[in-house]
Amino acid sequence: MTADIQHTPRHNPNASGRKPKQVTAGRVGLYAFIIITALFFLLPLIVMIITSLKTMDQIRQGGLFDLPSPFTFDAWVRAWTSACTGLTCNGVKVGFWNSIRILVPSTILSIGIAAWTGYMLSFWRVRGATVLFTILMVGAFIPFQVFIYPLVRVFSTVGIFGTVTGIVIVHTAFGLPMLSLLFRNFFMGLPIDLFKASRVDGASIWQIFRHIMLPMATPMVIVAVILQVTGIWNDFILGVVFAGPNNQPMTVQLNNIVNSVSGEKEYNVNMAATMITALVPLAVYFLSGRWFVRGIAAGAVKG
Repeated sequence: MTADIQHTPRHNPNASGRKPKQVTAGRVGLYAFIIITALFFLLPLIVMIITSLKTMDQIRQGGLFDLPSPFTFDAWVRAWTSACTGLTCNGVKVGFWNSIRILVPSTILSIGIAAWTGYMLSFWRVRGATVLFTILMVGAFIPFQVFIYPLVRVFSTVGIFGTVTGIVIVHTAFGLPMLSLLFRNFFMGLPIDLFKASRVDGASIWQIFRHIMLPMATPMVIVAVILQVTGIWNDFILGVVFAGPNNQPMTVQLNNIVNSVSGEKEYNVNMAATMITALVPLAVYFLSGRWFVRGIAAGAVKG
């Protein structure tokens, strides 16, 4: 007896990849909304870039969206080296290095102290921890403008008003409440058995923090860096009040360039100086943006 055995292929040879989804009105509307929203936010940036690459003769001809012909980076060079910030014409490079001198120690100190504070509030139940946490929570939501005049008086008394040390202390202190809250919530989500096992093995409080907790908190550290870098770099009022005339950050010098009323209004130089000022926060977001949402989700909903 013979039987005809029909071999049916398990996969359709004509099929390749996922079946395309049906185009619906809702999907078209969604993409249209996303594109329009993106253009709405990108339009000022596009205008700034185009204007910064034009000469003043091209700008006077109008045509806000006309591409520069030819492209020139002369405005960028002048904004960096010779733009006038008041009576001096040394460009924004002076403010850039002042901002770096303020940014680096402020970021390191605030993140280091906040991480240690959040760690202690989570695992090391010190006496008065609840009161300290309440104070941090209250301080996180009090407008910092309330503290400006008292701090000016205190810093003037101790002799650090108008110095880099003074502005670093201000940025560090104002960044601690929110950062401590984020780190505390992150560490509260870690198993307490990990801490207890380390103590049984003979690790000290500092060793546990340095070798176990801090490496696990990498996403939260990235979030803290983004928050502090953007907040300190973009700050204006604290720089005006506490930095002093010799330590003015980049935002203060940018304001002096844009609002200068002497001579010709050089819009291309103003736009170039604005773009140079924004490069550092943009670089931080592009390089570490994927960690931001992960860290916020890990530290904002626990505890």
